[in-house]
Amino acid sequence: MKKILLIMTLAAMAGGCTGKRGSAPDAETKRVLTRSVAADSATVRLTEEFTSEIEPYRENDITPAATGVHIDRIWVEVGDAVRQGQLVVSLDPTQYTQQLVQLQTIESDYNRLLPVYEAGGISAQQIEQARAQLDVQREVVANLKKNIEVHSPITGVVTARNYESGDLFAQQPILHIMQIDPLKVMVNISEQFYPQVKEGMEVGLHVEIYPEEEFTGRVSLIYPALDAATRTFRVEVTVPNAAGRLRPGMYARTTFDMGRKAGVMVPDVAVQKQVGSAERYLYVIVGDTLAERRSVEVGRQVGDRVDILRGVEPGEEVAVTALSKLYDGAPVEIKHD
Repeated sequence: MKKILLIMTLAAMAGGCTGKRGSAPDAETKRVLTRSVAADSATVRLTEEFTSEIEPYRENDITPAATGVHIDRIWVEVGDAVRQGQLVVSLDPTQYTQQLVQLQTIESDYNRLLPVYEAGGISAQQIEQARAQLDVQREVVANLKKNIEVHSPITGVVTARNYESGDLFAQQPILHIMQIDPLKVMVNISEQFYPQVKEGMEVGLHVEIYPEEEFTGRVSLIYPALDAATRTFRVEVTVPNAAGRLRPGMYARTTFDMGRKAGVMVPDVAVQKQVGSAERYLYVIVGDTLAERRSVEVGRQVGDRVDILRGVEPGEEVAVTALSKLYDGAPVEIKHD
């Protein structure tokens, strides 16, 4: 029995010795080969992008002051450029002439009744009614005279024509004119940027049909009140358009430069997202031998680098390869180029 126990003890000791000899190679093979890059101090440009639509700088409906007048001639077509003050519509003078004749008749009647009233032949109420009728007719004639020739109040382009020569004007505008040089973009901006946005500041503008080109505008108006529901304020950006390449209704992205700040930049490939959460993390190399998992707060992307707001200091080495093999405390071997 003692001999059996002795044999078993010796076997166990032999097995233990064999395990210790194999442990060093196993630990060595678990070392993860990775590359690392030092986090850089950098000045980060704070830009914010907002989307909107391009709008005409001004627009105007061409309508006479009175309804029921005939259109004698429309001098412009859709797409025509017009100048401020240019004649665009002539109205039929027939109604004006008829109303002028009627005015003369009412005026004659009033002038005939006035001495009769002064002599006591008619009441004050009768002469007041005659005077009121005369005033109304004078106003009708004045409106018709003013609108026999209709001029454009703005410089722009005709974008709609709703009548033909000879038509009777009802309620729909005869023409619609838009000023498209300059244009404007109305942007809703988060309240946190209210101190940074100033009148006159330069704004970049991109449209989808010119993907490689940037247009430039300037802030021309900042609305003084915020929208309580969205916590945003409205900003008007004026965009020159002498070449006419931009058009109202185009989808636009506006870029505002909100200043500069000191940042810590690392390659974007170093930052990973925790599955099932919004957490971002990376691995910092400690002493060239261990990987330390760090939760980080990420700022804006600049090219292929990202600004780390919290979690990494300048000069610290972060892993950029073999990330799927790393874990907190993983032994590493740094590969040098």
